[in-house]
Amino acid sequence: MKVTTVRKLTTLRKATALRLLAVAAFVFSTAAHAQQTDFAAAQVKVTDLGHDTFMLEGVGGNVTVAAGRDGAIMVDGQFAPMHDKIKAVILAVAGVPVKYLVNTHYHGDHTGGNAAFAAEGVTVVANENVGKRLAAGTTNPFTGSKTAPAEKSMIPKRPYTKDLRLSAGGRVARVGHPANAHTDGDSYVYFADANVLSTGDIVTLGRYPLVDYTNGGSIGGLISAVDGYLKIANDKTKVVPGHGPLADRNTLVSYRTVLATARDRVAKLAADGKTEQEAVAAKPFPDLDKQTGANPQQSDVFVRGIYNSLKR
Repeated sequence: MKVTTVRKLTTLRKATALRLLAVAAFVFSTAAHAQQTDFAAAQVKVTDLGHDTFMLEGVGGNVTVAAGRDGAIMVDGQFAPMHDKIKAVILAVAGVPVKYLVNTHYHGDHTGGNAAFAAEGVTVVANENVGKRLAAGTTNPFTGSKTAPAEKSMIPKRPYTKDLRLSAGGRVARVGHPANAHTDGDSYVYFADANVLSTGDIVTLGRYPLVDYTNGGSIGGLISAVDGYLKIANDKTKVVPGHGPLADRNTLVSYRTVLATARDRVAKLAADGKTEQEAVAAKPFPDLDKQTGANPQQSDVFVRGIYNSLKR
């Protein structure tokens, strides 16, 4: 859209246009992202975390793999078309098949591989709200667009409500559920023997996290979840974020400060009577944008997510 055209829009239409631009830039719609990706050309980068534990980066959320004697525990499965490549890489670096696949939340760039791995006998594990969201279909909080209910093969076969432990060939994963953070069905996975913490999208680096407020997410829950991670992690913990590079405890400390600062600024705008669009127009995060690497559109989406979270 040309600038000359935007200037002719009414105030209402201008706000709508800016909203759509922000959402498009953020690429929250996993279906749209998948359609734009050349999966045939996609590569899988492997980082050895020690103690037969690996971080895989491809298309979608980061993957963590912990290999036991006769099976592996995997965290997140990226988009469905990545299944064959991820499976091949795991067999190459770990030497064993996947026994458990843990979904950290319901978004398609983390759950896309569910059906294919389940068909191979892998047990898919997730908080009970993941299955509920997938089965019912969801609504994009920023566009209102609908995602249809998932096929039965996508639904995790081992839902949990309270924290649990998974064991595969001598490897143990501690799985926990931070309430109402990125979504209402988040999980983290901690491998104590390797001191590796997989956070899901509660920690997203290189941009801001998504506050999926229509699906149970909240800024307060994000901050509380990071507080929980800080209690688990020590100076030697390797932190695998939902998106972005491998991190450590110091990264979590800085990230938590960003979240709390952003919350407080948007809360003040709301307390001052600003509407959602007025809060976005105030551009309250110039320093945080620079620190995180977020672009202006991503910054706008983060303001909107926090604002709506605080209003609920």
